Amino acid sequence: MAGSRLPRRLFLQGVAAVFLFAFASLYTQIPGLYGPEGILPARRTLRPQGKARWQQLWERPTLLWEAPRLGLDTAQGLELLSLLGSLLALGALLLRRLCHPLTYLLLWAAYLSACQVGQVFLYFQWDSLLLETGFLAVLVAPLRQPPWSRLSGTSPHEGLPFWLVRWLLFRLMFASGVVKLTSRCPAWWGLTALTYHYETQCLPTPASWFAHHLPIWLHRLSVVATFLIEVAVPPLFFAPTRRLRLAAFYCQVLLQVLIIITGNYNFFNLLTLVLTTSLLDDKHLAAEPGNSHCKKTPAFWLKALLSLLLELTVGGLLAYGTVHYFGLDVDWEQYTVHSRTTFTFHQFSQWLKTVTLPTMWLGVASLGWELLTALWRWTQVRGWLQKLWAAVQLSIFGTATVALFTISLVPYSYMEPSTHGRLWTGAHRLFGTVEHLQLANSYGLFRRMTGLGGRPEVVLEGSYDGHHWTEIEFMYKPGNVSRPPPVVVPHQPRLDWQMWFAALGPHTHSPWFTRLVLCLLQGKEPVILLIQNDVARYPFHKQPPNFVRAQRYKYWFSQPGEQGQWWRRQWVEEFFPPVSLGDPTLDMLLRQFGLQDKSPPRARSSSNILTQALHWIRRQLSPLEAPTLLWGLILTVGAIRVVQALLGHRPSRSCPAAREKNHRPAPKDSGVTPAPTNSSSSQPPQRRK
Repeated sequence: MAGSRLPRRLFLQGVAAVFLFAFASLYTQIPGLYGPEGILPARRTLRPQGKARWQQLWERPTLLWEAPRLGLDTAQGLELLSLLGSLLALGALLLRRLCHPLTYLLLWAAYLSACQVGQVFLYFQWDSLLLETGFLAVLVAPLRQPPWSRLSGTSPHEGLPFWLVRWLLFRLMFASGVVKLTSRCPAWWGLTALTYHYETQCLPTPASWFAHHLPIWLHRLSVVATFLIEVAVPPLFFAPTRRLRLAAFYCQVLLQVLIIITGNYNFFNLLTLVLTTSLLDDKHLAAEPGNSHCKKTPAFWLKALLSLLLELTVGGLLAYGTVHYFGLDVDWEQYTVHSRTTFTFHQFSQWLKTVTLPTMWLGVASLGWELLTALWRWTQVRGWLQKLWAAVQLSIFGTATVALFTISLVPYSYMEPSTHGRLWTGAHRLFGTVEHLQLANSYGLFRRMTGLGGRPEVVLEGSYDGHHWTEIEFMYKPGNVSRPPPVVVPHQPRLDWQMWFAALGPHTHSPWFTRLVLCLLQGKEPVILLIQNDVARYPFHKQPPNFVRAQRYKYWFSQPGEQGQWWRRQWVEEFFPPVSLGDPTLDMLLRQFGLQDKSPPRARSSSNILTQALHWIRRQLSPLEAPTLLWGLILTVGAIRVVQALLGHRPSRSCPAAREKNHRPAPKDSGVTPAPTNSSSSQPPQRRK
């Protein structure tokens, strides 16, 4: 079995990159979302209850409890955390010395702290996924070995935490496929979901318009492929042959890349791609040479034959199942493929009840194999001191891996209630103890397809006299029918996302919307900057409107041939009534939702050096749109890495001497027996540079 040294390094680099995007994206939106003049001020979420300091920190784990000690309010503390998180993630990307467990522990703690005060704007599944992945990175990151430790290659325990990354990827993908069918959504069951998805997703891209106009039969076939990749392929993550695992890897990469092209899903798909590194190995990434020069023994040919038979069997079963359960039929005259679901909801429920527990046992078996492999590697360590140190590490990381796996079974079993009820009670108790730390979460993306009769969209309007209304255009969400959809990945404009959710129901289901209306009536600049980064484009930048209301429209993509238009729309109903400052309706809604600002922010000294530094940084970065800032960071990191690669690739004149040194016999009086190579690699240990 090939090693995983390089995939682990790619994973850690990818996690650092996603943390960088997440912190930088959040930083640009803090004043408008959580500042004293924001929509949901963060200071309202942290109210001391007279509890002991550590009890308070455990019940609500956020470093922002300490912000007042630095002379900062909660929003300023959140800004500081976001900036420090961005710098730390940037350092982990550029400096290998910072790829350390402590680095990722600080990143995880900072993002968990932000989520504790983020309220509805940070309640997305990808935020939970980033927290869970970030904590796994703490365990995957290599420890610095003590000077007396002479373990060569990788330590025996290092494959265990990385296996949890693969298990997380399995839970994410398998659950995302299953919930589409357990939701009984007619679009998913009828294989028509993608005829609506590109048009009705939160923030389409220009490519979404073109994808939407593809033939319907291709949309239906794409839904079949989605079910295949999300439900049937994930068990192959634990296949005994690497070609099956690599095939599963490329299937997942294909799906995620297509989603990135056709939708603005911030860092979510990038994070999923990072998780897929757990399916790779050093041999595939050319970190290990092939074994083409090895002697082909009868055992080798037998193993190759069995692997080939297994791969052909799996491929045949997947092909047969796809054709049978989705009724695939090729129309050679029309050059199309017809498809339909041939199973019922009851049959699927029975199948799910049958396979949920076996998938857990599949995880147990795979983890057991990893534990046995790690134990075997430990037996190969030479020297009693090295063996003792390796045993300590293996015990700690092995226990942590088993504990996290046990915890994850609880949210994983949510998709099948009867299995969830039969789960070991100890797992439930353990999960309940650490649930607030988000070490394991349940997932299930795109559960139901919305907007089947047209994309619902809320359009805000302002007026000075209550008769003549002007639309308030957002930077990213659909509004003006002639404006093309933007590309904002990896940024997530969180207000625009919540506007999409608000449009799916009455405004009372989104209490924050009333607070948004109040901020617009008051002319709060931080909130206005969430809507338009260039204040001059905001129609009421000179004077706040006297009245604000909201209308609900239905949007559709324009048809090919309609010049200058990307959308068509139709008015549906009034979403929020016209209100003004002091309006009884507005005051009643604010009281009902507990959003009245009864306690004004506590005045803090602006002479604080830290406060002044935060204000200065904000002034320097505020002219930049968030996507521009994030892409600037991406290009900067890319340029630095290229320079590092060029400088590190300089030819060395000492190479012949080094080769000669490598061929010298080892001294006989060293007293140290060289440790064997990692059992996952057949190569001899290399000399450290």
